[in-house]
Amino acid sequence: MKKSNYYDNIAPIYDQTRWLTETIAEEVADFILDFVCATPETSFLEPGVGTGLNVIPFVKRGYSVTGIDVSEQMLHQCRQKLNGNPSNLQLIQGDASQLPFPDNSFDIVLTVHMLHTISDWKRFLDEIERVLKPGGFYLNCQWITPPARKEFEGYFREVLSKYKELKPQSQPVNTAREEVNVEGYLRQKGYVSNYLVAKEWTVSNTVEELINFFQLRAYGLCWVTSDENFDLSINEFKEFCIKHYSSLEKIISSEAKFEIWAYRAV
Repeated sequence: MKKSNYYDNIAPIYDQTRWLTETIAEEVADFILDFVCATPETSFLEPGVGTGLNVIPFVKRGYSVTGIDVSEQMLHQCRQKLNGNPSNLQLIQGDASQLPFPDNSFDIVLTVHMLHTISDWKRFLDEIERVLKPGGFYLNCQWITPPARKEFEGYFREVLSKYKELKPQSQPVNTAREEVNVEGYLRQKGYVSNYLVAKEWTVSNTVEELINFFQLRAYGLCWVTSDENFDLSINEFKEFCIKHYSSLEKIISSEAKFEIWAYRAV
């Protein structure tokens, strides 16, 4: 039996619990198309495509799009949003860090806040370079968490830390991971880079909405403890929020940002 993963568990609630909306994604897509001087023949690849939030605007505009993701449930959400699988969209269930494509396959490779999940990031960047066509772009992107929402998450992490189960002691191992330095690695391979802000927008939620997102266990930090201890942490956090924010109906607002580091071989 195929083993499910964290992303399978959160697939149905992924979009509603993030701060990049479909409307914002459309505007970001327009920005990218203009930046890369896209033509009708321009092709896109997104490893870690998830629910397709970043690339569905390209699909709707008729561009050739390929997405690969470890979670079949995330891919299912993508297909549902498109009422099927259009002919210009190829979705592949598999390890997004391994690219099963021939050399020089895509004009644009897009990754969005996923490089930190790759164990061998240099090899992955080599693979991106391999599948890019000459003159193509690698766009390394992220949605910057709105500061007020990040602060809110920090409060929850403090509460949650009290309820993490202690793991048995084992032989010490070297768990240090090399810092991901995309800029340095690609520059020494002959790439030039541009830093771009595709979009800035205001994100607003009530305290109660954000607590509900945690209750749905929509984020990785919500899976570090047992169900029983997680419920205890949620109850304590609700009490904290009532005291700290005065009301669960209080609206928390701050600015989000879609950043792009664009790389192209000289």
